[in-house]
Formats: sequence, structure tokens, C-alpha cells
Amino acid sequence: MELVRGLHNLREKHRGCVLTIGKFDGVHKGHRAVLLNLIEKAKERSLPATVMIFEPQPEEVFAKENAPARLSRFRDKYEMFKELGIDRLVCVRFNPSFSQMSADEFIHDLLVRALGVSFLVVGDDFRFGCKRKGDFSLLKQVGQNEGFDVVSTASFRLSDCRISSTEVRNALSASEFARAKEMLGREYTISGRVNHGDKKGRTIGFPTANVLLKRCKSPVNGVFAVKVTIAERSYFGVANVGHRPTVNGIRSQLEVHIFDYNADLYGEYIEVAFLMKIRNEQKFKDFAELHRQIEIDAAKAREITSNIKG
Repeated sequence: MELVRGLHNLREKHRGCVLTIGKFDGVHKGHRAVLLNLIEKAKERSLPATVMIFEPQPEEVFAKENAPARLSRFRDKYEMFKELGIDRLVCVRFNPSFSQMSADEFIHDLLVRALGVSFLVVGDDFRFGCKRKGDFSLLKQVGQNEGFDVVSTASFRLSDCRISSTEVRNALSASEFARAKEMLGREYTISGRVNHGDKKGRTIGFPTANVLLKRCKSPVNGVFAVKVTIAERSYFGVANVGHRPTVNGIRSQLEVHIFDYNADLYGEYIEVAFLMKIRNEQKFKDFAELHRQIEIDAAKAREITSNIKG
């Protein structure tokens, strides 16, 4: 799959495509139905199946702390699009400057001139251009004049598919991981590269692999029984997602203690699947009390995972 990162990297060779535009947060079953249909339509027209996404997501620019929690980061989406068979991913940097592009410029300069869209699939609630003045009906109207077809994602979804990223977030917030898995088509995971932490866990026999969440607001928070995948091998463990109030933590991060694993993980890429919530994150009066609770959490996580096959 070709990645075009930034509009300044679009070239003449990128003209002519079957395109869909959206956030595709989580790349859930509903998204996948749209994408697989897009691929079929692209094959019919002998054109590349192309997805356009925005980074950061618009709400993260305008709503910031109030933006919805992300289900997937850019890298997660990239890997899932590639796995599905998308030919090209166009990642547009969303910032205040881009948000000032008029609806007319968005259609004529980007979709028509730069991308040469032949067939476009978007949600019927898709809004674009400065002050969100562009909408689905405008795309349909211009498409008729410019010679490209416009259809709604609703016509490409499964007939019984009423899945949304919001519903997945709600399920995760309620720790309904089985329901989230059903909508996603896979376990909900957080992945990333292991960073150096404060190394306090190893002093009490619970070394942790630490993954910074950076600007990504997590849809889960608390202590969980988890499955950790490292280089295609799976292990069980106990994880905390949050700010670590007992040690006055500031940055939101994922900390995972992996059972029966002693190798150095710094710099390694890991994937953490959430199986069951154990408790909410809380502040303890001292590190000794936190240590006792971690022992209880680890024992509970071992109990939860004891009958699960890796």
C-alpha cells in the first residue's frame, strides 16, 4: 500500500482513483464493509482503491481535551488498511490553515484536479470546507457536472450493520469487551513502542513495559487483565491505563506487567488486548499500599486468564 503523507506529496501519478474519505476510527466491521466494497469498485474501474484520512482528527484540533477518545492511532489504521488490500492511503495534515480551505477548493483543487476522483464514497453526514459549508448534496451536484459518481457509505455497509465508532467507545467505557470485540471484529488493543519508565515496579517484583499514549486519549482507564503480543508470541499480564496518581504521574500511559516474562523490552513494539477490567485507577496513600494492591490485581488477572488459551 502506498502512503501519501501530506497534500504537498501528491503527484500527477496519483490522479485517477476510487476514493473514500473519513476518520475510520477503529476500522470496525462497518468500516470494513465499506472498504471491501470500495476495493471491488476500484477493481471494476481498474483504478487504485484510495482512502483519505486526516491527522490529527478534526475534533482533536477544535475540541482538544473534549475530543472523543481515539480507538486507533494512525499506525493502527495504516496496518489495517494494508491488510484489507487498500492500494493507497492519503493522509492530510489537518490544521487551522487546512480548515480554511473552501468547499469549492476542496472539491475542485483536491478531489478533481489533484486526485482525479472517478468514484467517491462518503457518509451522507460528511461535511467539509471552511465552516463546514460543503455537504453530501453539494458533492453529488458537482459530481454530475465533473463526471464522478458519489454514493453514501450507507449503501456499502452490511444490511444489518449498525456499528459506529461511538458505540464501540461506549462498550469500552462500560468494560463490555465482548461487545466491543463483536463490533470491531477483533479484540480491542493498544499498541506502541516500549519506553523507559521510572523503574519503580521492578523494585517490588513487578517490572512493567511502558507505552506512552501521547496525545491519544484512551477509551479505557483503570486496571485490566490483558493479553500481550510480542513478535507474534502471546503472553498474559495485568495492565494499568492512566496517570499513575500514587506516584504523581502526569502523562497518560499504559503500563503492563507481563507474567513469566523477563527479557528486556525497551524499544520493542507490543500489542495489548484488553480482556476484563479489574478495577478503576485510584491513588494510594503510599507505595507500600500500592504494592499490596498490585499483588491482588496480578493474582486476579492470573485467575481471569488461567482458562484462556493464548
